[in-house]
This record gives sequence, structure tokens and C-alpha cells, in this order.
Amino acid sequence: MAEPETEPHIEVDTTLGVRSSYTASLTSSVVDYPYEHGRRYHAFRGGSYILPNDETEMDRLDLNHALMTKVIGDRLYLAPLVGQDVHRVLDIGTGTGIWAIEMGDTHPNAHILGNDLSPIQPAWVPPNVKFEVDDVESQWMHNSPFDFIFCRYMACCILDWLRLTKSIYDNLKPGGWAEFQDYDLQYYSGDGSLTEKHSTLTWINTLLDAARTLKREPCPGPKQAQWVKDAGFQTVKHQLFQIPIGPWAKDKRMKDLGMCNLAQTLEGLEGFSLRLFCGILKWPEEEVLLLLSKVRKELKGSEFHAIFNFHVTYGQKP
Repeated sequence: MAEPETEPHIEVDTTLGVRSSYTASLTSSVVDYPYEHGRRYHAFRGGSYILPNDETEMDRLDLNHALMTKVIGDRLYLAPLVGQDVHRVLDIGTGTGIWAIEMGDTHPNAHILGNDLSPIQPAWVPPNVKFEVDDVESQWMHNSPFDFIFCRYMACCILDWLRLTKSIYDNLKPGGWAEFQDYDLQYYSGDGSLTEKHSTLTWINTLLDAARTLKREPCPGPKQAQWVKDAGFQTVKHQLFQIPIGPWAKDKRMKDLGMCNLAQTLEGLEGFSLRLFCGILKWPEEEVLLLLSKVRKELKGSEFHAIFNFHVTYGQKP
């Protein structure tokens, strides 16, 4: 009997990424995650970060990454790194690690380090990417300075922004760049259509006030340029981008951004709210969920044209 025809031998791609070294040394306490209101939260330095770290939130973070890169022109960063020797890159608060991984793919000759309170990053990554569990508000213990340090979406996370910005400055090589990308989460409308009668404005204002009681700034974007200058950076550049919430904009690009923003906002409503409203403001969970149902309905409707701002600031160490 003739042998059956077979496909050619499948070769192994030896260029695939190696297992990230952080997985080998995690202690059980770091991954002993607490659960509140049906959501999972980080264990290391518990309470430092108000959002969940479960699969639902990880999906939202990746969607938010897509939004932020779209906003700035389908780019990972705006700092002028072209022509620079970029060998060591640090991504602080890396989250799912998606920015660090894409940075590793586009800069194969650079070593990318991402750190976070939660070890939720993939175990298999490009060979030039590594992750570690760390708290960026603790003393930095890196052996060598970096060429580029990236700080994105740390709203509601940081107690002392001036100290963090100085740590970033101190851990850069002379001539190195740092870039900060963050939101001003205050919702508004350019045409006055979003008003106090809307549950959405009640919700976001209450959320921002609750975050501020924890001394963790929920709207760092517009303040970062001054912090960067105060830390000693030069050639400081600051750009502001408006992001619609929902597909109400006429412009095709803005409509796309608004739809992406609406999707990540709806996905995150409970994660944004439960710990702050129940744990800090002591609202009953049922009351929070009722408010969120009203917000969800409004955001899916067309009563108002809500916007919030996204800020990018970068600077160079002399």
C-alpha cells in the first residue's frame, strides 16, 4: 500500500521569544490575588492600584492601548528617537505588556524592560523583552541607566508625581528621553450638551472626587508638562488630543476613535467604579450598579457629545 502524501516537515521557528524571566521568581504572595465585588485585584502593595487585574480588565487595557496609539497617529510614542542610540528602554506600569512587546518587535536591537504591580504579562515574549514585578514609587534599583523611559496611563495610580518624574530623570542617560502619555478624565462637551442632569456627569465627577480622596491624581495629563520641566528636563514638548466618547463625530477618524473609546469605557465601567464607590464612598453595590446602568444607557444613546482629553509630554535629559 502506498504511503499517504504528507505535508513537508514543519520546521521550528527558532526566532520566537523566550520565556520572560519574571515568571521564575514570583512568590506566592504576589499572585495570591484578592477578590472584591466579583473582580480580581493585585496583591503586591495591595491597594496601590484601584482597578482590577482580571481577564476582563486585561482585554480592556489592550483595547485602550489600541485607542491611545490610534490617537497619536498609530504610533507607540512621539519622542524624537530617530537617529538616537536606543539600547535600553523602560516601560513603567506596563499592564498587559502590550506596548513593551510591540516596542520590542519594532526595535529588535533594544532591550525592553516592563514593570508592574501585577505579573499579568504573557509568559512568551520577544527575546529582547523582559518583565518584572516592581513598584515605581519605591526606590529604583536599576544597575544601568536607560535611553528611553515610557510612562503611560498612570491616572489614579501615583501618590507623588514629582518624585516619580525625578526618579525617571535620574535613571536616564544624559541625552535620553522620557515620554508621558495620560488622560484628563474630566468629561465635557464642546457644545454644552453634557449637563448635570445626566447620570454620566454625576458618575465621572463622583469617581474623580473619590480618587482624589486617595491622593492619587485622576487627571495627570495637563499637569505633566510642568512636572517634567520641574524635574530638569529640556526640549519639553506637550501635545493635547481630544477623544470623543461614542461615534457622534462627523470626521471619520474621530468617529473611529469615539467608537473605540466607547467600547473600552463600557467594558471598564464596573472596574472603574466598584472599589472607589463601595470601598471609599461606602455606596451599596446595588446603588452603584443602578447608576452604571443609567450611564451605560446614556453612553449608548445620542443625548450628548462627550469628550475627554489625552496629553502627551516628552523631554530630554541634558
